[in-house]
Amino acid sequence: MNNAIDDIFFKSADDFFRMNAPTALTYDDVTLATQYSAILPKQTKLDMELSESVKLTLPIISSDMDTVTEYKMAIAMARNGGLGIIHSSMTADEQLSQVSRVKNYIHGLIQDPIRVSPEQFIGDVLNMVEDKKFRFRTFPVVDGQGKLVGLLPGSVVKSRYASMKIADAMSPRSEVFTISAKDLGADPIEAADNFFNDHFGVHKLLVVDENDKLKGLFTLSDIERISDENASQKRAARDSRFRLLCGATLSIYRNKDGGLDKDRIINHVGALVERGLDVAAVSTAHGFTEGVGSMVKLVRENFKDLTIIGGNVTSAAGVEYLANAGADAIKVGQGPGSICTTRIVAGIGIPQLTALYVCSSQAKKSGVKIIADGGITKSGDMVKALTLADAVLCGSLLAGTPEAPGKIMEINGKSYKQYRGMGSMAAMKDGSAARYGRDTKDKTDKVTAEGIEALKEVSVGLDTLLAQYAGGIQSGMGYLGAEDLAALKRNARFAKITAAGQKESFPHDVIEVKTNNA
Repeated sequence: MNNAIDDIFFKSADDFFRMNAPTALTYDDVTLATQYSAILPKQTKLDMELSESVKLTLPIISSDMDTVTEYKMAIAMARNGGLGIIHSSMTADEQLSQVSRVKNYIHGLIQDPIRVSPEQFIGDVLNMVEDKKFRFRTFPVVDGQGKLVGLLPGSVVKSRYASMKIADAMSPRSEVFTISAKDLGADPIEAADNFFNDHFGVHKLLVVDENDKLKGLFTLSDIERISDENASQKRAARDSRFRLLCGATLSIYRNKDGGLDKDRIINHVGALVERGLDVAAVSTAHGFTEGVGSMVKLVRENFKDLTIIGGNVTSAAGVEYLANAGADAIKVGQGPGSICTTRIVAGIGIPQLTALYVCSSQAKKSGVKIIADGGITKSGDMVKALTLADAVLCGSLLAGTPEAPGKIMEINGKSYKQYRGMGSMAAMKDGSAARYGRDTKDKTDKVTAEGIEALKEVSVGLDTLLAQYAGGIQSGMGYLGAEDLAALKRNARFAKITAAGQKESFPHDVIEVKTNNA
């Protein structure tokens, strides 16, 4: 429902940002005008596709920072429908272990379960569990042809039985509960759920083919979690094999001459993909560079089905460059983060909403997605960001949760978590220097920090926090009459506000006794 008077004051993104050029605007410079709505907030859908193979039910991604995302955060993000990107300030083996923990957390139907041989020893299994950081200790036992011969229960996978052969410790085939693959029907989860209802006390159900060869595994705990998710509005982000989605940022390994160490990069990415990695991020402060472009090209050429995020950029040319290199999604943001000092130290960066408009305009032409990275302090900022971007990436908002890896400390009776920019001196010494084009091992390289170290007050758990943010986004969509994120982009109308208008937006002229940070 258009109105001629409204059209004068409330502009579409194209009209608004072009008429304000060359002034660059950020979240608090802008407000959104309400639109006619026939939809309630609870009816809105937050689903988005990062690529053809990566679909989220919540457009929020946790930042690949060493005080924000490790496996606990990535698991919680995916369970809530979002995505966690595990940082790379760790050894390659540690990152592989982190990804494995996420991918093995909840399976549903495990189509390729880890299996053992009757000729192995319990000690071999213990070594495998330790090496792969498995959270489980029960394994199907198969012979050389893949035929099921038994089940090794977790109760016997102990050091005291290390010298015992699996053949002597396993439950025999006759005592193992199985279901034929052809009996799973169109809904394997429902079939498994019915089986566990009918078999009290059974926790494992193996799937076999007509020749009794192992084809999969269900666990009761996984089925119960999935059933709970289906019964609620919260839908986890899963891959085609029912595993939680997981992302990881890639280290840009270089040779002594400064060129990419291609073999090392390909080997590490290959190992990550083997563990089930869904999204690889090539993250640097300056993504419109030969190094980042070459890295994205290298990964794309060798892993054609892997979803790749490139960044960071703030220009249309930067988006076009990374899209041509093979990125599926582009991170936008240089210097807007609460602990980032790039704009102060280096004098560069574009206020975030204008950067998002410029980059999203090119993204439409290039057929890639845009991720708003930085500057978001509240759910209202998320709504504004999503009028232009496809997803938002958050660090500061999530750093105080129990799922974040930051160290906890107590000051004056309050608990805080460590939170630092990846451009801070401490973070660069711990491995993030390459993101800022630096090398802390090179004594001739004068490393200058582009971030600070800070504290975040310990917050509620991630489940509660994300529910608040999702509710805020849905509320904004309801005001704009948008049933989904595509409609949010179409319906958004912008107005520029003054400092007085911004002050008016917040609670004022009262003594606040209780806050809501969403």
